[in-house]
Amino acid sequence: MKAALLSDRGVVKVVGEDARKFLHGLLTANIETMTPGDARYGALLTPQGKIITDCIVVEAKPDTGGGFFIDCPRALASSFATKLNFYKLRASVMVEDLSETLGVLAAWDGTGTTEYGLCYTDPRLPALGLRVMIPPHLAQKAADDLGAALVDVAEYESHRIALGIPRGGADFAYGDAFPHEADMDQLAGVDFKKGCFVGQEVVARMQHRGTARTRIVTAEYEGAAPEAGVAMMAGEKNVGTFGTAANGRGIALVRLDRVADALAAGASIEAGGVPMKIVTPTWAQFTISDPTKAT
Repeated sequence: MKAALLSDRGVVKVVGEDARKFLHGLLTANIETMTPGDARYGALLTPQGKIITDCIVVEAKPDTGGGFFIDCPRALASSFATKLNFYKLRASVMVEDLSETLGVLAAWDGTGTTEYGLCYTDPRLPALGLRVMIPPHLAQKAADDLGAALVDVAEYESHRIALGIPRGGADFAYGDAFPHEADMDQLAGVDFKKGCFVGQEVVARMQHRGTARTRIVTAEYEGAAPEAGVAMMAGEKNVGTFGTAANGRGIALVRLDRVADALAAGASIEAGGVPMKIVTPTWAQFTISDPTKAT
C-alpha cells in the first residue's frame, strides 16, 4: 500500500443544526441520505450549471463532534467557504476554512485503517483507495498506521492519471466546465434523483436531452508528454485540450463528435506534435460514438 500527502487539497468544515439541509440544497451530491463515515463526491455550481469547485463531503461521527468536512482544492478553499457563507442567509450553520491546520492524505493499492484523522473511502472510484483528513505533520504516523509507504505526491498523480480521473483546475477549468464535461455524472458526482441544487435545471437538461458532447478521456502517447494545456488537433481542426500526464497516459478534455469524425476520416490526432490515441476510461459508460450516455 502507498500513501501520499496531497498538498493541493484543503478542508472546509460545515456544522450546525441546518448543516445537512443547507449542503443538500447547494451541492450536486445527496447529503440528506449520508450517515456518519460516509463520503460523497459532488460540486457547487453556478446558476448556469458550471463547476465552481468539485469536492468530497464527509460526515463526521457524533462522538468526534459531528458535522461535515469538505475535501476540496486548497487554492479554492477560502473562496469556497466565502461562497457557502453567501448562501447561508438565516440557516443555522457555521462554515470554516481549516486548510491551515488540516490536509488530505491519499492511500491506495491496499486496504487498511487508521486512528489518525478522519478516514474515508474515495467515493469516485474504488481503485482510488482511501483518504484521510489530518494535520500534515501526522502524515507519516497515519501512513505507518495504515501499513503504507509514504511516497511523493507524484506517485499518486501517476495513479490518478492511469485511472483516467481528472483533476479540477488542471484537466478542466473551474467556472467553465459543466459536470458532464468533467465526467462527474460517471463518477457518482451528481444525484439526478434528489431535489433542487444550484444549477440543477441546466445539468438535468443536459442529462435528459443528451447534449453532452465534451468529455474527459484518456490520451495515450509514446515518449515525452506535451505540455499541459496544449490544443489537441486532428489536422487543422481543434478537438480538445491536453491536460496532466504521466508514463504514457494523459487526461484530455475533448469534443468526442470531432474525435469520432477524425477517426472515421483516418486523420491522426496530435497534441504539441505528439501523436495521441484517444480511449475512454474503463469505468466510463459512454463511448466515442455515444458521448451522451450516462450511468
